[in-house]
Amino acid sequence: MQSVPRELVVETGMSQEDIKAALAAAVAADGGIFALPDEKGGEVLVQASKIAYVEVGGQDSRRIGFR
Repeated sequence: MQSVPRELVVETGMSQEDIKAALAAAVAADGGIFALPDEKGGEVLVQASKIAYVEVGGQDSRRIGFR
């Protein structure tokens, strides 16, 4: 996320394609929110306009880091 010194890492069961689709929809929407369910039953919500980049790990781990 912008202006944050550390990345946020989320472990999710979503596929890479689903993550990319959710990110694209959030960025395209005016005031969009990027929402990811985590593996512990919670959900991470990030204002899409504040995301600087997203790094999606391999299919096995499905770890996501963004800053």
